Amino acid sequence: MQLLWGISGLCVDKTPTLRTTLADSELIKKILIANRGEIAVRIVRACAEMGITSVAVFAEADRYSLHVKKADEAYSLGPDTVAGYLNAHRLVNLAVATGCDALHPGYGFLSENPELAEICARRGIRFIGPDASIIRTMGDKTAARDTMRKAGIPITPGSLGNVTSLDDALAIAKDIGFPIMLKATSGGGGRGIRRCENAEELRRNYDRVLSEAEKFFGNAEVFIEKFIANPRHIEVQILADSHGNVVHLFERDCSIQRRHQKLIEIAPSPQLDDDQRALLGDLAIRAARATGYTNAGTVEFLMDSGDNFYFMEMNTRLQVEHPISEEITGIDIVQEQIRIAAGLKLRYKQEDIQRRGYAIEFRINAEDPRNDFLPSFGRITRYFAPGGPGVRTDGAIYTGYDIPPYYDSMCAKLIVWSLTWDGLIDRALRALRDIGVFGVKTTIPYHIEILKNAEFQAGTFNTGFVENHPELADYSVHCSNRQLAAAVAAAIAANMGL
Repeated sequence: MQLLWGISGLCVDKTPTLRTTLADSELIKKILIANRGEIAVRIVRACAEMGITSVAVFAEADRYSLHVKKADEAYSLGPDTVAGYLNAHRLVNLAVATGCDALHPGYGFLSENPELAEICARRGIRFIGPDASIIRTMGDKTAARDTMRKAGIPITPGSLGNVTSLDDALAIAKDIGFPIMLKATSGGGGRGIRRCENAEELRRNYDRVLSEAEKFFGNAEVFIEKFIANPRHIEVQILADSHGNVVHLFERDCSIQRRHQKLIEIAPSPQLDDDQRALLGDLAIRAARATGYTNAGTVEFLMDSGDNFYFMEMNTRLQVEHPISEEITGIDIVQEQIRIAAGLKLRYKQEDIQRRGYAIEFRINAEDPRNDFLPSFGRITRYFAPGGPGVRTDGAIYTGYDIPPYYDSMCAKLIVWSLTWDGLIDRALRALRDIGVFGVKTTIPYHIEILKNAEFQAGTFNTGFVENHPELADYSVHCSNRQLAAAVAAAIAANMGL
């Protein structure tokens, strides 16, 4: 392995000896991946298949991360654990200095920050995502709601814009009726959001949500939506090129979530019929056209108990759960993102895209579900991925890897496909029992309990599922002979100073 000293630290050159080159990928030859962990590895793999050189970046806490090992080149961002990944100017400067012609933001960090897209445009770097103006509009929840309303897409009752004061909020809430959701205008990821059952709770939460909005998103503006009790959370994956072509890759059901954080995603939703599926797809395409959207995006909806759909938000980036859409359609979404950013037309018309079977994604988090999902960072003493038909693992962990405490607790994604819903549950149970992550506690046993639940198996769940089933976290941990042997071996090695 050749070691090179890069502009901002150690660069590891691992240029592969063999590439599978696509003729049209010559339009983009080198991509800087402005992210870390699992999604950075995913993008590296897409680049490798397209014959594109991948450039990773890493904070010192990530020096031994898998994305650093897998990329063709890797450059240090210095000792800051998070700040380096959030410095748009530094990331684009590095892309220019290393000869990149494109930048992929992944998800999280700066992926929905319009400033990064603007800086890329000024410096001649292709941003693999939508235009900055679209990111800004759809990142502003009140502007997004107004855009959808004008396009004839149903939105939940609520404030037409941001609320101007507590008194304004109280008046709007009284008009639409409690309970309501108080939300940060620039929010996302379950932060800056509170459910208020009455006026007293609204008074108590108002300043708290403003504070969270300022802290997490730098924008102390909030709006109000009518609370929809126990909805189903359904989202649609779309692809749009710069030539006016838009398609959807069907929907994903994200109803299994805890505190607005998704745990399990399913494609397509087992809760929709074909007419509902067609309606949602049409609404998502209409939303994309209304905004002039380009690249990959996700339009999220809530579905109430009366089977009515309401626009929730649009995510202007690659989603964590994109693999399950890939599994049911056979379309590599990351490669399509790169092609679109290169100015190419979509290779598919809507009638060309067919769904086959069901896919499910489990977020394998380093958390202890029996202890209120407390993070469980530390060294992975042993890891092995599951295998067999219809099983895929997207991750950034390996035996001996130390999960740093500075980032999200997700360490892998287990994706399972099967031709039928019942077959999916059986295969997913087998895969979850097949995977091995030792040294830290994970959500694997919790996922198993969910799959064993009759309500889940019947496909009749909603966003209240986790809250309504606290017994799911009461599982007991049984050590198999394999796990016991691994623990004994680790103890012996520790005592021997190995």
